[in-house]
Amino acid sequence: MNTLRLQKFLAEAGFAARRKAEELIVSGRVRVNGVVVDKLGSRIDPQKDKVSVDGKFIKQKEPKVYIKLYKPRGVVSSCRKYPKEKTILDLVKDIPYRLFPVGRLDKDSEGLMLLTNDGELANRLMHPRYEHEKEYLINVQFPMTNGQLRNLQSGIVIDGKKTLPIKVKRDREKTFSMILREGKKRQIRKMVEAAGNRVASLKRVRIKNINLGNLASGEYSYLTASEIKGLVI
Repeated sequence: MNTLRLQKFLAEAGFAARRKAEELIVSGRVRVNGVVVDKLGSRIDPQKDKVSVDGKFIKQKEPKVYIKLYKPRGVVSSCRKYPKEKTILDLVKDIPYRLFPVGRLDKDSEGLMLLTNDGELANRLMHPRYEHEKEYLINVQFPMTNGQLRNLQSGIVIDGKKTLPIKVKRDREKTFSMILREGKKRQIRKMVEAAGNRVASLKRVRIKNINLGNLASGEYSYLTASEIKGLVI
């Protein structure tokens, strides 16, 4: 059970400073589940108990949460529920906050996704003008020629518009990595098709400074303080 001292709860909710919160308690102005609590050190469960001061209910301030997740193939990267479809939110059901994905990965792709309840940061990361790097590992159906890779690197026309130049690095005959600074719908698949090949598998391994690391498919972990700082900069 995650309990808090009552005065700490009031302070963290932004209702009053710690000392002022203590004064409110000892003066009998604070109720928990309708009952006056006037002893300092009393503990509550913020998830279950209802706290009020002078009849006004106090809500706990929701902490900012930042998570990286390995989205498996076949999972939809959306907050919306689709009949008979599994979404990324099904993979984080044990987190007691309303999270939403930062950007998307199509259903047939896998790899790194970020989830958060920080709308300001999410909007900044998704806004095209910031051109944050995203790195992908691509496996194609047929050997990729050097000419095809050069075409991808310099930008290629899809949907009537030329893509921004990208970084491309060959791994094997049918495997290479791409670093993009934009993110149109199914962009990589369309680019590879325009270059004369087809994507067999696609995995995102990095978003800006956040790497997929050792996460297994379907797993997630909280971002570290340094990872969060790198996202904000």
